[in-house]
Amino acid sequence: MIRVMIADDQVIVREGLKKILSLDDEIEVICEAEDGYDVINKLREHIVDIILMDVRMPKMDGIKTTNLVKKQYPKINIIILTTFDEDEYIFNGIKSGISGYLLKDSEIDYILKSVKEAYNNKMMFDPVVTPKLVNALNLSNNINSTNKEILSVLTEREMEITKLVTSGKSNKEISETLFISEGTVKNYISKILKKLKLQRRTQLLAIFINDET
Repeated sequence: MIRVMIADDQVIVREGLKKILSLDDEIEVICEAEDGYDVINKLREHIVDIILMDVRMPKMDGIKTTNLVKKQYPKINIIILTTFDEDEYIFNGIKSGISGYLLKDSEIDYILKSVKEAYNNKMMFDPVVTPKLVNALNLSNNINSTNKEILSVLTEREMEITKLVTSGKSNKEISETLFISEGTVKNYISKILKKLKLQRRTQLLAIFINDET
C-alpha cells in the first residue's frame, strides 16, 4: 500500500484529491496538511511514502517544506501538484529533490500513475512542464564548472544514459533507444548513482539545472 499525505491549504482541493486517490486500491491517504509546518508535524505522527504538495501555502511554502522534508526524511518522495507552471517553482522544486511536478488540471489517471511512479523512485512531469525542462537541459551550456567536474567521473555511455534519465525517459524507453536490455540500463544507473554519490535517479536532474536558472 502506498501511503500518501496531501498538503494544500484549500480544503476543497484536499477533498478532491482524496476522492481521486481513493479510486486506486493500492493508494491510501494517511493524513492531510494545510501548510508547511503542518506537514512537518504530521510526519512526526505518520509514516508516509509520498507527499502531494502544493507550492503556494501560508506560513511555509511547498518549496521550503520540500527542502526540510528531504533533509529529515530523504526516503519520502514529493510530487508538486499546483496550478502554477512558472519556471521558478519548477526549477527550485527540482533542486529541492521533488519526484514530479503536476498541474491540478492533470487527468485523473495521470495523477494516479505519477504517485505510483514516484513510489518506485521515478520522475513524472506534466506535459506542459516538460518543454521547460528540455530547454533548461542544454547540457553544453547549462552545466556550471562545479557540476562538470562532478560528471567527469562518468564514461561516455554513462553520460548518455544520464542525459536520457534527466529527460524523463523510463528504463524501458532508454533500453529501446540504446538497443540494450532493461537490466543493463538498471545496472548502468546504479553505477552512475554510486559514482555521483546519489541515492535516487531524481537527484540527477538537479545537476543539470543551472544555479542561475
